[in-house]
Amino acid sequence: MDKNSVIGWLLIALIFMGFMFYQTKQVEKQQAYLRQQDSLAQVELAARMAADSAYRASLPDSLRRGGDTLSAPKGAPAPIYKDSLLERASKGEGEIITIENSLLALEINTKGAQPWSARVKDYKNYDSSDLYIFKRGGSEMGYSIYAGQNINTKDFIFQVESKTDTSVVLALPIGGGAIRQRYSLREDQYMVDNVLSFDNLDGVIPRNVSSIDLDWNATIPRMEKGYKNESQYSKLDYYFDGDRKISEIGRGRNGSKRVDRISWFAFQQQFFSAIMHPVTPYNSGSLSVQFLPENNPEHNLMACSASLRADYKSAPEVKFVNEFYFGPNGYRLLKSYDQKFEKIVPLGGWLVAWITRFVIIPLFDFLHKFISNYGIIILLMTIFIKLVVLPFAYKSLSSSAKMQAIKPEIDKLNEKYPKPEDAMKKQQATMELYNRAGISPMGGCLPMLLQFPILWAMFRFFPASIELRQQKFLWAEDLSAYDSIVDFGGRVPLLGDHISLFALLMAVSMFLYSKITMGNQSTNPNDPTAASMKFMSLYMMPIMMFFICNSLSSGLSYYYLLSNLITMLETWIIKKWFVHPEEIQAKLKASAGKPVPKSKWAQRIEEAQKMQQQQLKMQQQQQRQGGKKR
Repeated sequence: MDKNSVIGWLLIALIFMGFMFYQTKQVEKQQAYLRQQDSLAQVELAARMAADSAYRASLPDSLRRGGDTLSAPKGAPAPIYKDSLLERASKGEGEIITIENSLLALEINTKGAQPWSARVKDYKNYDSSDLYIFKRGGSEMGYSIYAGQNINTKDFIFQVESKTDTSVVLALPIGGGAIRQRYSLREDQYMVDNVLSFDNLDGVIPRNVSSIDLDWNATIPRMEKGYKNESQYSKLDYYFDGDRKISEIGRGRNGSKRVDRISWFAFQQQFFSAIMHPVTPYNSGSLSVQFLPENNPEHNLMACSASLRADYKSAPEVKFVNEFYFGPNGYRLLKSYDQKFEKIVPLGGWLVAWITRFVIIPLFDFLHKFISNYGIIILLMTIFIKLVVLPFAYKSLSSSAKMQAIKPEIDKLNEKYPKPEDAMKKQQATMELYNRAGISPMGGCLPMLLQFPILWAMFRFFPASIELRQQKFLWAEDLSAYDSIVDFGGRVPLLGDHISLFALLMAVSMFLYSKITMGNQSTNPNDPTAASMKFMSLYMMPIMMFFICNSLSSGLSYYYLLSNLITMLETWIIKKWFVHPEEIQAKLKASAGKPVPKSKWAQRIEEAQKMQQQQLKMQQQQQRQGGKKR
């Protein structure tokens, strides 16, 4: 072993020994610290017991009777809680107290000082019954903390200290202080301000207690007509400060998630939400949602839960401030709170959401100022959107019309190149024909792609728009739910338990439009790809869209129906006055035999075809050479 190796091993040994010495010292310090904490805890316990005895001695006989000692009479069950005030508060049933304003009625159970029910006054369920964000007993909320022993606020009956129509303060005496809960409704709002305070409990709650836990379980009832549509748009949302979008769990599926320092979370039904915004932040926790089956006897939709942990720092007064929102998912209403609550409204990705926020919603709100009938509003919105995208639609529709104009020439090419091995020659001839007629191969596809974000924006807007909820139009009782003209009385696979007339009319309009645009286009009977594409457009797409939209918003199907009808009208107008088949035929005859300048797209297609032909020839040569060697 050389000199450098010896030095290296010695250095490693010295570092290892130093590390072991450092760790030993740290362990000794930690043990000394724990012994000191145990001594302090014993001193604090003795002090608390003395203070508790003095406090009880100062109480009136009516409160002190039976609570002076922690022991129980002979034959009686042993007390659960060391503090006699807590023991007394753990017995009996709570009282239900109601606070309300013009929009919200909130019931509070004195047992646990917890929300018991939340009724939204200005909305009704689909069956016209009262609408509850959570029904009576559908919410359980408790705060857990160590105060000589583990206690949870939901297990104790709080005393009502003060109450008005819109606020209530409840207190739980413990030791020489109290745990207090204050709830107050803001005027003409769905917002509830909540303050949980620990007053004069620094001698009851040990100084080494560093956290408090919140557990909130809420069962959200069904409120809409169709279970499938309602569950698909219901979920549990949570948001972190500074994020561009929310995170979510659910959409009809069970799920759970560990979270750290969230800004707020929401138990979100399709059109209504219970949102908790902790002004005093929670550092960690977990969220979960479980969807209940459609045949749930209590007619409930989903069970949501939140378990969160916050820092607790001992002081004469410790406060935890929360804001609760129990109300509708109106985009502008949620946005007015300036907490990004509006992000729970599902508007799609950034481009689609941008179109919805800055075009669809403002247009919808503007029309509603003058028109009360939402069916008419959707009609006017559809016409406006069609006018906006008309320049793109014109290119697409005119390209389709020109394709039909050169159908005889396409038929001749199909007859000239009937064999599959002549596909390359036929494609080159077709591209040359397009150039001579002045038709761009991308003229029909690209404009359609540019219109797709608007189409998708409307797809996201209608089912999430609370403005359409329970709005009647023609035979539809609710434009936010499906319209039903036939009810089967039981579920049919894929179809559901009904037939929606708007969805059926929309599918028929899709079929007619495809028949108009593709029925006159020529296809090679020997080309299976072209035949399958035609079958997909004519039959499969309308059928698929019917099955998809049958259980969705009737307002959405109505919009698609209007859009297809207006597109057919545009097609007829363009064919009648803007595209003249005789002019195209004359242009083809004039350019016959003359070189036609090729577009960049045609040049690329031709280059790709040549490369493909070269590769095919090389493969054939390799196969021949392999055959000769054998």
